[in-house]
Amino acid sequence: MRPLHVDPDIRRARSLPGEVYTHEAWFSHLRERVFARTWHLVADGEALEGAGRVMPCTLLGGCLDEPLALTRDAAGTLHLVSNVCTHRGNLVVQEAGVAQGLRCRYHGRRFGLDGRFVSMPEFEGVTSFPAPSDDLARVPFARLERFVFASVAPAMPFDDVVAPVRALSGALGMTGLTHAPERSRDYTFDAHWALYCDNFLEGFHIPFVHAGLASAVDYGSYRTELHRWGTLQVAHAKDGQDAFDARPGAEERVAAYYFFLFPATMLNIYPWGVSINVVQPLGVARTRVSFSTYVKDASRLAKGAGADLHGVEMEDEAVVESVQKGVRARLYGGGRYSPTRETGVHHFHRLLAEMCA
Repeated sequence: MRPLHVDPDIRRARSLPGEVYTHEAWFSHLRERVFARTWHLVADGEALEGAGRVMPCTLLGGCLDEPLALTRDAAGTLHLVSNVCTHRGNLVVQEAGVAQGLRCRYHGRRFGLDGRFVSMPEFEGVTSFPAPSDDLARVPFARLERFVFASVAPAMPFDDVVAPVRALSGALGMTGLTHAPERSRDYTFDAHWALYCDNFLEGFHIPFVHAGLASAVDYGSYRTELHRWGTLQVAHAKDGQDAFDARPGAEERVAAYYFFLFPATMLNIYPWGVSINVVQPLGVARTRVSFSTYVKDASRLAKGAGADLHGVEMEDEAVVESVQKGVRARLYGGGRYSPTRETGVHHFHRLLAEMCA
């Protein structure tokens, strides 16, 4: 594989070559160099309220597939540990529930809710036992409001990734949300995960692909802000369309804030609430996106930019599946970026190149 290089000057730069989206070697390389070293959503923290609760979870199922366990001890402290027994590798926590400690069902090894080794039968005479390696590995985690993120080997502080969201979250009202499972679902389609992110990161295609969304947002004032580990796209509402209540001193009428947290988490904030989308690579040309919906004002669900998420998703999937077929072509060698409309895509590609270096 040749090293990735994306010119920092968008006016000169060329986009990623087709092989990044089509070759198995690149898929594996991106999984280890990018996904294993970045932050991903693992749980809704409010699902683990109350002392002594345990819940198995998987870090990026289908890609990293790292088994984890989220626990809350008797003092109410949250812990995230490896869910793999340090004896023979059995999964320790099999289902969510209440427990005073953790016990492996295979040979009876016990751990505290913080992952520390407690006891093991039939191990008399074993030298240098127990050792720190007999504890369940502790996994770095952090919270953005109710959402729990984790990384097995983070290359950057979580605070740096979510700083732009936190700067606006108070004004946007990220609290008081109610999970709506009936509006949450998974989508699976035949395209590379990065093509899906490329598509998300620009509003350039809105007038051409999303007739319904284009009727709700003002394309002319659509803007993208670049941050160290992600982007924020701001879509302004057309006259008569639903928008956030104006903040003191703010004149703009915003229909939606679209946050992208590198490498593959989308946090979409609408006047009615939040849709958080986790992109899960399943293969070179197979991707799953999990939509989780949180509602604050149900009376606004059918209004504005966030009124038809399913319809917009179907339109996006059709486009990226078509692009997947195109980037396989022997005659495709990468394209150029629009300096006015594709700064987010260029920034994303630069981050991929940085992480793969």
